[in-house]
Amino acid sequence: MRAMPAPTPPPPQPRNPLHGLTLEVIVTALVDYYDWPALAQRIPVRCFQTNPSIKSSLAFLRRTPWAREKVESLYLFMLRDQRRNRRDNGNGTREP
Repeated sequence: MRAMPAPTPPPPQPRNPLHGLTLEVIVTALVDYYDWPALAQRIPVRCFQTNPSIKSSLAFLRRTPWAREKVESLYLFMLRDQRRNRRDNGNGTREP
């Protein structure tokens, strides 16, 4: 009996900021940055509006691709915003 070849690992994605991040890490970072009410305002889904929790949000987002895409998109926006704020706070002026 022939041995099955080992599966090849996925190619590295150095330019993809979401690569290697779990949904839990993303949601937690968004809650830390925005808080629940602001997050619910940006993405109006019930799991962010009524008795929000990481656990309930993860369950909903794993079942709902469109909502997960919105969360991932907001996470990328948050990263850009953080980078912009660090740059602005470093020299006191904003570059175009």
